[in-house]
Order: sequence, then C-alpha cells, then structure tokens
Amino acid sequence: MATPTADIGLIGLAVMGENLVLNMESRGYTVAVFNRTTSKVDEFVNGRGAGKKFVGAHSAQEFVASLKRPRKVMLLVKAGDAVDATIASVMPFLEPGDILIDGGNTHFPDTTRRMAEANAKGLLYIGTGVSGGEEGALKGPSIMPGGDEKAWPAVKEIFQSIAAKVDGGVPCCDWVGPQGAGHFVKMVHNGIEYGDMQLIGESYHLLSSLAHLDAPKLAAVYGEWNKGKLDSYLIEITRDIFGFTDPETKKPMVDLILDKAGQKGTGKWTVDSATENGIPLTLIAEAVFARCLSAQKTQREAASHILKGPASAGISAEKEFIADVESALYASKIVSYAQGYDLMAAQAKASGWTLNNGGIALMWRGGCIIRSAFLGKIKEAFDRNPQLSNLLVDPYFAEEMDRVQAGWRRAIAAAVMNGIPVPAMGAALAYYDGYRTARLPANLLQAQRDYFGAHTYERTDKPRGEFFHTNWTGRGGTTSSSTYNA
Repeated sequence: MATPTADIGLIGLAVMGENLVLNMESRGYTVAVFNRTTSKVDEFVNGRGAGKKFVGAHSAQEFVASLKRPRKVMLLVKAGDAVDATIASVMPFLEPGDILIDGGNTHFPDTTRRMAEANAKGLLYIGTGVSGGEEGALKGPSIMPGGDEKAWPAVKEIFQSIAAKVDGGVPCCDWVGPQGAGHFVKMVHNGIEYGDMQLIGESYHLLSSLAHLDAPKLAAVYGEWNKGKLDSYLIEITRDIFGFTDPETKKPMVDLILDKAGQKGTGKWTVDSATENGIPLTLIAEAVFARCLSAQKTQREAASHILKGPASAGISAEKEFIADVESALYASKIVSYAQGYDLMAAQAKASGWTLNNGGIALMWRGGCIIRSAFLGKIKEAFDRNPQLSNLLVDPYFAEEMDRVQAGWRRAIAAAVMNGIPVPAMGAALAYYDGYRTARLPANLLQAQRDYFGAHTYERTDKPRGEFFHTNWTGRGGTTSSSTYNA
C-alpha cells in the first residue's frame, strides 16, 4: 500500500467543497478528495485541480488510506441523512485518534449526537460552520469550529491559514466551544443573514415605491451607504445587483427576477431555538415568515385585486427620506444582532458552553456573508463588558440608537401610511420599544391567565417568587395551577 501523502481529506465536491480544497492546496497542503459520484473526482482532478497537489480517490477505503495520521476527514455534504451515510462509509477504515469534521450546515443537536457516537469509537469530532459562499471558500471564509477541543491543535493551522484575515492578519477562525457550539454559532449567523437580507429588501421596497428610485439610482444610494456605517458585504453586493443589466433585454436584472424567495432551513432552526430558549428573536422570525409569504405568489397576486390599501401619501423630500431609510436599516440591524447574541447567551447557558462573544464578532468580520465593519463595534462592546446583558445597553450602541431613532420612526411611519410592508423593521422597533419599557401590559395578561386557568401571578407589593391566585368570579375554588414557563 502506498505511503499516505494527504494532509487532510474532503468528501463532497460541490461548489463549496471544490473551492475549499483549492484554497487548502493554495496554502501548501496536499488534499485528498472523494465524492459519492466518483466521476466528479476525475472531473475535478483533471480540471480545476490539474497539476495541483490533490489525491483523487475512487472509494472510501482508498480515500482514508491516502491520509496522514491522525487522519482528518472533512465532509461537505447536504445536512441530515447524507452526513450519517457519509460517516458510515468511512468509519470502518478509521482508527482511534482520527478526526471527523462536518463542515456543512448541520443542525447543531445532530453534531452533538454524532460527536458522542464518534467518541464511543475512539474518534474525535468537529462540527464547523463555514461561511462565505463560493468566493469565500476559495479566497478565505469565516470558519467556526466546535466539538472535541482535543482535535483543535491538529486542524488549527490548516483552518486558520485558509480563513479570511482582518485587523492586520488575524484569522476569522478560532475555537468556538464544545459539542454542537460551532454549528450553533453558524446557525445564528445564518439567522442574522436572513434578517439582514430582509431589512435590505424592505429598504429597497421603500426607496423604489415611495421615492421612486430606479435601479441606477438605487445602485448609487447603496454605494454611498457602503462607505459609511452600513459598510458590509451584503450592502456591497446589493449595490452591484442594482447596477447589473440583463444582456438580453438591456433592463435591470433585478426587475426581471420573480419575487418568490427560497430558504434551506437554517433560519427556521434559529427561530425554533429561540422559542425553545424563550428568547424574543422577533426580527429574524419575521424575516423567515416574509420568505414564506413571498412563496405565496399566486395568492398574493389574486389578493392584490381584492384587498385595498391606503391612498399613497408619498414623501415630501427625497434626500431626507433616503436618510431616514438608512437610519431605519442601521437601527434594525443593531436590533438583529442584539437578539442573535441574546439567543447565543441563552443556548450557551442551557448547554453549559462558554462562548467568546467578542471572538465570534471577530470571526464574522471577514469572509462570511454578514461580514461588515459594524462587527468591530460589537467586538469592542464585549471587550468592554464580557458579561454584557444585551448589545442595546452598551454605551456606544445605546447612543447610536438614540441618534438614529427619529429617522427610523419616520421611515416606518411612512411605510404604514403608504401600505408598504416592513415586517422586520417594524418588529425591530417594537422590540426596541418593548425592551426599553419598564412596565408592559403583561400584568393584564397574567390576570387573564389566572381568571380562566388559575395560572397564578406575582404581585408588585410582594417579594418576587411568591405566586398568588384570585377567585375572580366567586365560583372558583382556592386550587391553582402549577407555575411554569413553557
């Protein structure tokens, strides 16, 4: 049998897999590649990988045999059953101390389960988020590894060498935490991505419908925004999209695309996790539901001929309105991150993880889809106070919210008065107003729950933790329901 030559191996030569191994090879590593459809291996090795340090394998056994010990087997396959099947295909050829690495968009509880199963066979397991799309995978993604920390020294050099770099060479990759922590942080990243994209979509809807900006003008607006505090990858590509003309029709490409959005599930997982942890992740939830509503294209078209909205009041000043929409986008974006970090703190507490919030912001600074200059301020906030309860109460962000909230409110008021849906921006403002309100009407809600279900309540004039029940009708007894939070 030939001497193993590969530093790391990857299974799954789709878009992300191909580009990631090209990245690894360009950094000096010899990479073994394997794919369930083995013809894909030959196409790659003789195509984009020609003349490079790749070892093409046509079976799981051949693939594993080509790897230096401890063998590092990375998977980039579709989440779910495909991951389990791929692990099962290589498992017979691995030995204690070898490392399995799942780099796909896996649901984090599955990673925790697979890690336990791998550990039982003496194997180490890493579940890592990889963000950046095709270009990021090739040139430098954001990488969020978690799982067996004992495996980290064996992959650290490879991962950090291929990751994006910020702040003079700091890699956008560091150890996140145990079990499924890496995939959990990537899931929250994707949820924030859902929110960012929806917010940008709402800003576009406002500017095109009320300020009547066409695609070239929109490209100019987003180009200007990308020079300021909204400087980010998603604003940058939005500028480019508005500037792209369809070669065939000579019309703006964006105007020719059907308004029906797809999704792959990571946003839904984020919202599910929020409900399980009791975290008000309202903005990202609205972003998920906005995609669901967009999918009801046929129903919406029919309803547009039946349901009436307000007569358009328009806007009085274009320049001022553009500034207000910018404020609404910026403020809502801060809320999205505040909610995302709140969810990470809750899941970390529930799972017994210790997450480095500032370090996560740094990992998101470059390479990934939500990368932005804005994240540097989040890192500074957690550097100032690692126990920060909510991003909104950090002095910098509290001041920023105060500075832009008038424009934020005007933009949403204009949307409401003109019948333009802004579910994410509206949810962000409702959350901000709710979070800054010392007394909400939940006292009435508790009275209602006690009235119909004897669910009890706490009193403002008694110590916290004491629960009371009132016989509201005179017909109920003194028996009350147990107190719990679902």
